[in-house]
Amino acid sequence: MTSTIEPVATAPELGIHPDLSNADYHADKTSLSSSGARKLLPPSTPAAFRYEQDHPQPATKTFDYGNAAHKLVLGNGPELALIEHDTWTTKAAKAKVTEARERGAIPLKQHEMDMVTAMAAAIQKHPLAAALLDPAYGAPEQSGFWLDGPTGIRRRVRFDWLPSAQSGRLVIPDYKTAADASNRVMQKEIEKYGYNQQADWYEEAARALGLGGDDAELLLIVQEKKAPYLINVIGIEFGSRIIGGAKNRTAINTFAECTATGIWPGYGDEPNYLALPGYAENRDKEIYL
Repeated sequence: MTSTIEPVATAPELGIHPDLSNADYHADKTSLSSSGARKLLPPSTPAAFRYEQDHPQPATKTFDYGNAAHKLVLGNGPELALIEHDTWTTKAAKAKVTEARERGAIPLKQHEMDMVTAMAAAIQKHPLAAALLDPAYGAPEQSGFWLDGPTGIRRRVRFDWLPSAQSGRLVIPDYKTAADASNRVMQKEIEKYGYNQQADWYEEAARALGLGGDDAELLLIVQEKKAPYLINVIGIEFGSRIIGGAKNRTAINTFAECTATGIWPGYGDEPNYLALPGYAENRDKEIYL
C-alpha cells in the first residue's frame, strides 16, 4: 500500500495542550499515538493502520458505553443524549439517534444512562480511584506532542487524567471499562490490547514533556459494566513495561520508515510459509508419525 501523509496545516505545536479537543487531537495524522503504535505491529499491519487513519471507524455500542462512562467519571467528553424510546427501530427514534450523532453526542437509552451514572457513583466510593481522579488535583483529557529522539517523528499522547504538578512520584491514572475486571482476565487483556505498551508510552511521554521524573507510572482504573460496577486498580509490572517499550520502538521505527517511503505494507507480496501451532504439531507427531 503506497500512501503519503499530507501535513496538517493546524498541527498542534509541541508541548502540553490542556484545551485541545479530541477531534483536533486525532486530526494530526503526522504524529503517532500509543494506539497507533499498537496497530502497526502484528497481528495488524502498517496498511491496516494507514487505512484506519484515513477512514475513521463508525461508533459502536462498546465505544459508546466507554465514552459515556468517561464523560461522567472524568467530567470531560461529548454530550450524553437520552433517547426516550425503548427501541430504536421506529422512524422517530432513528431520527433522534441520527440527530444526536450528527451533533457529536452519544445517544443512550434510559437503562444505559442509569448504568454509566451508577458507574461514576461507584468510582467516587472507591478510595484509591476517587483519590487518583480527584478534580482538585488534576484535569481530564490533556494532550501532549513531542519529537522522538532517535527518529525525529512527532509523537502524541492524550492522558485520560493528568495530575497537577506536585512533589513526589507522578502517578498517571487511565480509566477503562470492561466486562470482567478480575486479575485473571485483565492479565490476558494486558497482552491482547497492549496495555504494557500504553504504560511505557505514557510514562515516556511524561518524561519527554517534563511532567515527571524517571519514576512516572501509569495505573489502570478498570471498572466493570455490570452491577455492582467493581473497580480494579492495576499496575503493569516492570518486565512487561520493558517488553512494551521494545515493541513501541519497533512501531516508531516502522512509522518513520513508512512515512519516509510512502509505503505501508500489508502481509507481504510473497508466500508466507506457516507451520502448525506448536501444540498441534506436538500432538499430531505423537499420533501419526
